[in-house]
Amino acid sequence: MVRHPVSKYTANTQLEHLHARYTGTGHADLSKYEWLAHQHRDTLSSIVGHPTLTSYLAIADGESMGRVKFEMTERMLQPCGPPPKKDDD
Repeated sequence: MVRHPVSKYTANTQLEHLHARYTGTGHADLSKYEWLAHQHRDTLSSIVGHPTLTSYLAIADGESMGRVKFEMTERMLQPCGPPPKKDDD
């Protein structure tokens, strides 16, 4: 079986599709703040999405699972604080 190399056009199309489908995938112009915010949001959504992790945190903090889910969801808005000011030259 002969494999043909993936053309540059096909690779770029697949990459654009990934970026459109999964917002957390990085690109060349991604700032450090944006990358960190994606990482934090992914972690928080994983904790909220897995009941055992939420239960573990609720027990460790002495809070209800509903409170932990609420706080994690609220932290997703600005997980790393306000965005830095952009320098427009």
